[in-house]
Amino acid sequence: MKINRRLALLVTAPLTVAVAFSGLALAPATNQALQAHRLTEMVDVASTAGELTHQLQRERVAATALVSKQGDTEAFRESSQATDTSVAEFRAQIAQLSEVPGSAQGALDRIERFIDEMPSLRAQVRSGDITISALAFGYRIVIADLNGYREGIAQADGVDADIADRIRAAAALSEAAEHTAQQQVTVLRAQAAGGFTTASQRTFDAGRLGYTESINVLFDLGPDQWRTWLERTLSGAKALEARRLEDEIGRTGTSKDIDVTPKEWQKASQDRLTLLRSVETRIDASVLSAVSDARTTLFWISGAEIALVLLTLVGAVIVAVRLGRVMIRRLRDLRNAAHEVAHTGLPAVMSELSQPGALSGATPEQVARATGNPVKTTGEDEIGEVGEAFNAVHHEAVRLAAQQAHIHEQFADTLVGVARRGAQLTTVMVSELDAVQRDEADPARMKTLFALDHLAIRMERNTNSLLVLGGFGQARVRSQDVDCSTVIMAAAQQIERFDRVSLGVVESEIGIAARAVHDVAHILAELLDNATRFSPPDKQVGVAVWRLWDRAVVQIVDEGVGITAERRAVCNAALREPRSGIGDIRSMGLHVVARLAARHGITVELCDSSGPGTIAEVALPASVLAPAPRKAAPPPRGTLGEDRGHGGRDNGARRKAPRPAAQPDRPVAARGATQDAGNRVAPPGDTTGTNGFHGGGSGAGTREPEHERGAAPAPAPAPAPARHPVRDEPVSRIAGVSSSGLPVRQRNAPPQRATLGKRDGSEQRSGAATPRPSPRRRDSRQVSDVLAAYAQGINRSTNQRRRSTTDDDTERSEK
Repeated sequence: MKINRRLALLVTAPLTVAVAFSGLALAPATNQALQAHRLTEMVDVASTAGELTHQLQRERVAATALVSKQGDTEAFRESSQATDTSVAEFRAQIAQLSEVPGSAQGALDRIERFIDEMPSLRAQVRSGDITISALAFGYRIVIADLNGYREGIAQADGVDADIADRIRAAAALSEAAEHTAQQQVTVLRAQAAGGFTTASQRTFDAGRLGYTESINVLFDLGPDQWRTWLERTLSGAKALEARRLEDEIGRTGTSKDIDVTPKEWQKASQDRLTLLRSVETRIDASVLSAVSDARTTLFWISGAEIALVLLTLVGAVIVAVRLGRVMIRRLRDLRNAAHEVAHTGLPAVMSELSQPGALSGATPEQVARATGNPVKTTGEDEIGEVGEAFNAVHHEAVRLAAQQAHIHEQFADTLVGVARRGAQLTTVMVSELDAVQRDEADPARMKTLFALDHLAIRMERNTNSLLVLGGFGQARVRSQDVDCSTVIMAAAQQIERFDRVSLGVVESEIGIAARAVHDVAHILAELLDNATRFSPPDKQVGVAVWRLWDRAVVQIVDEGVGITAERRAVCNAALREPRSGIGDIRSMGLHVVARLAARHGITVELCDSSGPGTIAEVALPASVLAPAPRKAAPPPRGTLGEDRGHGGRDNGARRKAPRPAAQPDRPVAARGATQDAGNRVAPPGDTTGTNGFHGGGSGAGTREPEHERGAAPAPAPAPAPARHPVRDEPVSRIAGVSSSGLPVRQRNAPPQRATLGKRDGSEQRSGAATPRPSPRRRDSRQVSDVLAAYAQGINRSTNQRRRSTTDDDTERSEK
């Protein structure tokens, strides 16, 4: 899961908890606001209920007057229509109620049933089939339910105590008006009956008492302003007239005629009810205003709380998102910097440090500081500390790489110094062998000298391999191109079992450029040495060369068991991309070939053979090739050191050259008496099993386990051939070859080139002593090149001597 999703989850969890607790905290305020809204609706319905009560009271009086023959039908009809209007408005109001307390809801249900029964009650009134008592009782029940609803809404949940008292006070005023209305009906019944009975007198007195009690409740629960409204309203002439008539009727005893006429009483009592209704309307408006104000206040409080919570949550989300984006951006910058360093920057620095001379005299610490810091933005938080730690890791990695490069340079300098000292010793040994060979006439001794001479060639190749691994090339410079067959023969003479190399088809027009002769010969020598060491000792190693478009292909074929595809892939990868550092000694030949091939753009590849063994293909580009120089006769094809030729082959890739029987005791050619070290072809390479294509060991006589190539152990070394030099001006003083295979030197004879593998029928040896010929003279350019190389070696040896006391002691011991 990515960091942005983790941060989102990290922020979502506390936000969810915050929202939950905010909801719990906002629930009371929201609930109070909702309850206030419901209370406002119920109070509004209560106002309509008061109007309906007043209309029912008027209809009851009209109905009572009609039944008692004290009124007319038109008055009853008008009052009924007014009641129906109030009923419709009341029903419309109660339809909007969402929740009503239990007692109030019961009252509303009873009111609905009475309203449904009103048409039948009115019909009875019109027909006169109902008694006044039943009529009064029916209206009294519904009016009591209406007043009960007004008092029941005070019991709703969440109603403030002050608001509840006001609602009860308003309901008490409605009760007082009902007591007055009942007095009005009682008087009408008494007037119709000819006076009060004992029961009607008690009812009248109870009405007066109930009115007084209800007014007292109003005064106790309601505010003082309401009392003022009521007293001012009832202090007028109409109210006083109604009070006077009430007192007069109350003083009338039972079974006596009431002096007040029904018309006067109806008018006075109705005026009184109208005055009470006006006060009741003002009180209902006051209660509705108070409830509405409370509802508005609660709405504002709950809205403010909700807005505050929402703003807090939104602010928290915004802050979290901004901080999270900053963190994510910094982490992404750190990740991008790490990827840049891991995949681009650090490999580039390592590749640059792996090149020779990359330090340029700078210390590892200076190189590390010069690379800079990959993470530019840091801070004091943990992410900044990680960036600083990453910069420290990068700095230490570059420093260690620079230190390792410095160690490699020191090791390469040591390796080159050892190689050059070995080359000097080899040169001295070759000079001594030249001096001994000039006057030696004994074939047995000459054979031993040739073996030593061949060993010197192999030692020189090993020394040159060390120079290649140290990053240097050979000091000698050629001035003439050489044909490819001569280069192959020179390469064959640098390996131990040269007699097993068999030349196949070699196109005569292919030549090697002078600047690449030694390196190409070194490459072929390593490949031939590998092929002869890891193939059966009784089998030949074939070499063929042909042109392929603008390049030439050299194919070396052996008949070993081959190598596995995995091992071959590893070797080919190493050949394509040479190491920049010093390879291990077991694979020295592999690294030498790779470096030399990369130096000239040569492609070397190991291929699987159609039969047993392995095919090594060397593709020489056009920059390495040159027209073959003309010569008297082309070298014979066949086994080096053998005089019989071999049949030609068609040019083609991956075909093996014929392998005639080996003649291990026959040398290839004798080295000229006047040959010097500067004209020898001795390309760098490994000579004693260190080529490494199949993991050969180091040192003479060391062999890789036979399961690598399946080759039988190599036989004892045959007598070494004399070197076949690749010269600018080849000179030979060999007159022929004896029956034992050794060359015969002829004094005072003009220089002639010995034919490779050519055996004369007779032995020629001159017994006359002749003066020793003078050495061959060199031109000024060759002398300049040799002296420059020699001066360079002296300078490097001097610098090495200054740095190492051990080298100085070694120098003295060698001298």
